[in-house]
Amino acid sequence: MDFHQLDTPSLLIDREVLAANLSFMQEYADQNQVMLRPHTKTHKMPYIAKLQLAKGACGIAVAKVGEAEVMAANGIHDIFVANEIVGEQKLQRICVLSQHIRISFGVDTPCQVEAAEKVFARYGLQAHVLIEIEVGENRSGIIEKQDFLVLLETIRRSAHVDFQGIFSHDGNSYGAEDLTECRKIAENAQRRTLEFALLAKQNQMPCETVSYGSTPTFMNAVTILPGITELRPGTYALMDASQGHAIGTLKRCAASVLATVISLPTAERVILDVGAKGLTMQERVQGICATPGKGTLLEYPDVHIAKVFDEHAIILNCEFHDKVRIGDKVRILPVHICPVCNLYDEAYLVSGREIIEKLPILCRGKQR
Repeated sequence: MDFHQLDTPSLLIDREVLAANLSFMQEYADQNQVMLRPHTKTHKMPYIAKLQLAKGACGIAVAKVGEAEVMAANGIHDIFVANEIVGEQKLQRICVLSQHIRISFGVDTPCQVEAAEKVFARYGLQAHVLIEIEVGENRSGIIEKQDFLVLLETIRRSAHVDFQGIFSHDGNSYGAEDLTECRKIAENAQRRTLEFALLAKQNQMPCETVSYGSTPTFMNAVTILPGITELRPGTYALMDASQGHAIGTLKRCAASVLATVISLPTAERVILDVGAKGLTMQERVQGICATPGKGTLLEYPDVHIAKVFDEHAIILNCEFHDKVRIGDKVRILPVHICPVCNLYDEAYLVSGREIIEKLPILCRGKQR
C-alpha cells in the first residue's frame, strides 16, 4: 500500500533513515568504548527499542514508570527510569518490576532514598539508584557537592538501596550558538559529571555507571571523555527539524507527519488538516537547533508552518500555494518529535512510498 492512501494526519517513519540513525549512534558509542542506553521517551515504541537493543544497546532508558511497565511487558529486561521517583505508588510498581527485570531509577534528594528504603524493605528487595547531576540545563539534579555527600551517606545507611552511579543531561546544548559552543557545553557537562564520580569514589562509593545524555552533542560526534561509561541519547532515532538544523541536514529525519491540504482561502494561505493536537506548538528559536516556524515540509524544505490551531496548520507562502490543490498530501517534519509520538496511537514504517508495517505506540500517554 502506498502511504499516500492513508487517512490523515498520520505519523510516518522512514525505515532506511531510522536504520542509519540507529547504526550511527551505536557505532559512535562503540568507537568511544562506552555502552549505549537509548532514551525511548522519544519514540515510545517497543518495536524500535528492540531494534536498538539488536544493534548493541545495553538496555534502555525511560522517563516514567508506566513506560517501564510497557517495555518490560514487551520483553525488555534492563531499564533505567531517568527521572526522580516520588510517591509510594510508583515505588511499589518498581518493586513489582524488579522481581522480573533489572530496573534502576534516579534520585537527587535524601527523602527520595528514605522513601525507597521503606518500600523496598517491605518487599525484601534492593532498589538500584543513580544520582542525577545538574550540568547546566537548570532542571533537576544535584548542584552542590555537600548535598551530594549527604545523599551518598543516606544511601550508605539504607540497607535496601544500592548505589549504581550517576547520570546527567546537557539539555542546554540545544541552545548552543554554534558547534564550537556545543562542544564546549559537552566537555563542561562531562567534566562536571566526572568530578562527582571522583567524589563518590573518594568516599568509598565508586560508580558502576557514569551515564551522560544528549542528542545534539552526540550527533555532532563530540569527544567522549575517559570515565564516562554510558551514553543516553533519545531523539537521534527519529530526529526532527531542530535536530536536523543542529547537524546541518534534514536528511537524517526519519519521522514525518502526513497531512492533507484542506483549504486554499487566499492567494498565499494554505490550510492543512493537522494542528497542535498532531504537531504540538513547540518552537526552537535559539542556537544550533533553531528552526523556522512550527514545522517544515519535507518535500518543500523552504516552506514552514506559520501558525497552528488545535486542528489546523497555516502556511503563508504564495509560491507553495500555487503548487498544491485541495486534497494533496504533504509530509511535515516536526520541530520536536518527542511530544509528537505521544499524540498518535500508531506510526507507519515506510520504505519509499510503500507501507511496510503499522507500529503501535504502546507507551503513548504513560505519564505516571
